[in-house]
Amino acid sequence: MENVSPNKIRSLLQLFELLPEEERIITDVLRQIILEQLPAYGKEKISYNVPFFYGNKGICIIWPSTIPRGGIKDGVLLGFWYGNRLKDVDHYLTHGSNKQIFYRIFKQADEIDEAAIVKLLKEAVLLDEGWQKRKK
Repeated sequence: MENVSPNKIRSLLQLFELLPEEERIITDVLRQIILEQLPAYGKEKISYNVPFFYGNKGICIIWPSTIPRGGIKDGVLLGFWYGNRLKDVDHYLTHGSNKQIFYRIFKQADEIDEAAIVKLLKEAVLLDEGWQKRKK
């Protein structure tokens, strides 16, 4: 499938209609894992035409390669907004050229290690809860 036009995607339905099947499946599986771990105050929105999850600040983002400007040629990127602050003791995330966002790219749904992602999400949520304490 060719890259989509830069028109603004306003809903998940719109996004899923544009994605090839494997990217759609990966995106959906990652979304379900994230939504189960997101804190009660957490939210999901479409930002930059992709699913973005935040609480007090950004927590993570899912960027399918079909959507332009993600910097990946194929697969689906799961990026942690403050990945540079996560311990990531299992070295699950890639530390690319961005100093802050650490990520993992999935090319097939069976590559998704739910336990590893949940562990990172719990750490990211704790970090996000800390942002609230510093605001007070």
